[in-house]
This record gives sequence, C-alpha cells and structure tokens, in this order.
Amino acid sequence: MDEQIARIMVGLKQLPIRTLLLEFWRDSRKRRGLSAALLAAYLLIQRSVRYRRLGRLQKVYRKYTTREEMASMTDHDAWEIQKQMLAMEFPSATVKALQFALFRTYGIPTISALLLKTSQFSNPATSFKRYADTGALIGQFMAFEPSSERAQTAIARTKFLHVGYRSSGKILESDMLYTLSLFALEPIRFIDMFEWRSLSDLEQCAIGTYWKSLGDALEISLADLPSGPNSFRDGLHFLDELRAWSLKYEEDYMKPHPSNKEVADKTMDVVVYSMPRFLKSAGVNFASCVMDDRLRESMMYEPPSATYKTIFSSLIALRKFYLRHLALPRANFQRIDVFTDKPNEYGRYYVKLYEAIPYYVKPTIWNRWGPAAWVTWAMGMPLPGDEDDKYYPRGFDLEDLGPKYFEGKGRKSVAAIREQLKQERRGQAPFIPELPSAEDAKYEVVDGPEQVSEA
Repeated sequence: MDEQIARIMVGLKQLPIRTLLLEFWRDSRKRRGLSAALLAAYLLIQRSVRYRRLGRLQKVYRKYTTREEMASMTDHDAWEIQKQMLAMEFPSATVKALQFALFRTYGIPTISALLLKTSQFSNPATSFKRYADTGALIGQFMAFEPSSERAQTAIARTKFLHVGYRSSGKILESDMLYTLSLFALEPIRFIDMFEWRSLSDLEQCAIGTYWKSLGDALEISLADLPSGPNSFRDGLHFLDELRAWSLKYEEDYMKPHPSNKEVADKTMDVVVYSMPRFLKSAGVNFASCVMDDRLRESMMYEPPSATYKTIFSSLIALRKFYLRHLALPRANFQRIDVFTDKPNEYGRYYVKLYEAIPYYVKPTIWNRWGPAAWVTWAMGMPLPGDEDDKYYPRGFDLEDLGPKYFEGKGRKSVAAIREQLKQERRGQAPFIPELPSAEDAKYEVVDGPEQVSEA
C-alpha cells in the first residue's frame, strides 16, 4: 500500500501543474473527473495513515501481544502508551474524561459533603483555583515519567494533602478507590463514546497497569477487589474487577443529596464560565447529556430535552465520522503539551493551555494581546497577568499546589514521601509479585492537613 501511494505522489509531482489547472477550469467534465480523482487519492492516503499510529504502537510494544506477556508490562511502558493517547491520539476525549471523572465523584454524598466542609466551593475564586490545582497535580504524574522527580513530587504532594483526612476517617478508603477507578475507566468510556475508534487491548492494558501502579504509590487499598491487593493477572484483569466494583459502589452509594447538587452547581459554573450568558443554559443541558441517569439523579438535575439529546448525539456522530473517514492523524507539531517542561527563572512551571481562568499561565504578549486574548477581553474574562499576582503569573510550585492555606506547608513531608517513592516506584511491572509494593512505604508525615486551619 505504501509503495502504491509513493507512486501516486511521484506521478502527481511530474504532472504539468499549470496545464492541468487550465484544463481543469475549461472543461466541466474534466473538472468533475479530476475532483473525483483527487478526492479518491486523498481518501486512499487518509485510510492508509489513519491507523498508522496504532499499528506503530503495536509494533513497538509487540512484546505485550498475549495476556501472559501483558502481565509483565512495566509502569514505564504503560505510561508511554497512555501518553500517546493523551498528547497525540485522543487528547480532547482523554482530558474531558479526566475532568468528568472528578465531577462524577461529586455524586457520592460522603465526597461532596467533605468538599463543602473544606470551603473550597464557598465562592467562585476558590472553585476555579481548586479546579486548576487538581488539574496541575494530576497532569504532572500523567505527563511525566513515573520515576521522574516531577511525577513523584506531584504524587507526594497529593498524598500530603489527603493524609490527615484519610487518617482521621474523613476521607473513606472506599471513596479513594472509587476515585481511582474513575480516573482509570472514564477515559476508556469517553473514547469509546466520542472518538473515531475504541481503544485496543494493548492501550487498555496500559491504562490498567498505570493506574494500578499509581494506586500503589498513593497507598490506596485494593483489598475490596476480588483479586486484591496483588493477585491481578494483568492490566486488563485489574480493569475488569475495578469496573465491576465501581458499578456496584455507585449502585449502593450514588444517591440524591443536597451536597451533591451544591458541589455540582459550583462545578458547572466553572464549566460554562467562558460561554456567553445566553448560551450558559444550553451548555448545562449539553453537559447533562454526558451524564447517565444515576449520576444525574444523584445531583438532582433534570434530564435534557429530546431536542438537546438529538442535537448532541448528531454532533458526536458527525465528529466521529469526520475523524475516522476524512481527517488526517495529528502531526507531531500538533502534539498537545499542557505544561512547560523546564522550570522558569522562579523555579516554577507554567500552564500552556487553560479554560476560563488563567491560573499559572505566563502573561506573554501573545497571551495578552493575541486574537484569542481580544475575544477573552471582550467577554469580560481575565487575561494572564491581570490583577497582579492573583492568578500566579510566575507559574506554580509543585510543592505549593492545593488550597491556599496549605501554601508553604508540608515541604518536609513531601520530601520524605518523595524519597520513599524513589525506592518504590521505579517504572517496574506492578503485576510481578516479587517486586516491592508502594503499600510498604514507611515515612513520617509532619505538619499534615489536620494540623492546618481551614479558616
């Protein structure tokens, strides 16, 4: 197939382009014929390259072809495969799925009630910052190699922010496992629903392998799973058990509650913030189309009308058809990288893409005066660098991410946890039993969240 395409391209280069164009415009029959030929050539090329990235991925990781071989998949390889989905193959669906996974946890009353008590949803400012901080933390340990200091620092900071609540029982271990399950499962579901192809077994195994390893690093107990904590066959087996457990957990605990609705409403304000006022209601209805009945009922939302459902499903079908049959794959220069790779002069990192509020975005000339900036300004929304340091124009410090009352706190604890992770999480295979598990981690947490005022 590649040789045939090469011959076609060589032949096209040898054609006298000027003469061809003149003939094209003079004769309508030739014009139609040439148009059909060019369209056929494009579709042939598109078809040959559309699945090329998947084929290349399967070739590079052919050592994981059988289920027996998948059991030996390393955390590093799983991360590499997942990174392809996040940055190249399905960036939109993956990011939206992770955002929706967080939103879905608010359908569990024990989770939503605790979030309200922390005052993180008391006003729009804290809601937006929590949204940005959560995205930055999750983004660090997904975008950077598992054994890298950047990923391990993000995991350590996440553990520090949760340790006091977990040790006091304010955060249930079952809620931690449920949250982990959504981060693993929602990208698979979203890609299946909204993208031009479903994930291969290799890609799904990578997701299961990666999130099993991350669950170990976060010390999330897997004892409630039939094969837990460490008797899973491979990433696919782990996902199967996690999916069944997660569905049962929702059946038992995802119930209507005022705290669910309050947190969902605050989050929905973030989702539709950048929309014109006359479109906000439509935005909420389209967001409701993504919800299943159980989630919608738990958040006490009305179902969208048949009109919204029809429009939504039609748009998704058109997008899937276009991407599968007409669009070329994303080129390397179109790679989606949300964060800067290297620290700036302040030792911090910038967010390169943002939604609504420009937390941690560098106030460059383009970001403040480019075409998108003018649209943002016209809609009355803030730009990077507005209001002095309110939106952290110097970027974020990994060890300060989280609620403002935790800034500057927990550095010793984060350092201790990070040192333990360096010994425990080295990119190895999480399903090989003889390798050490992060559940064996031993460290002392000082100045933890329970010792910090939430006022």
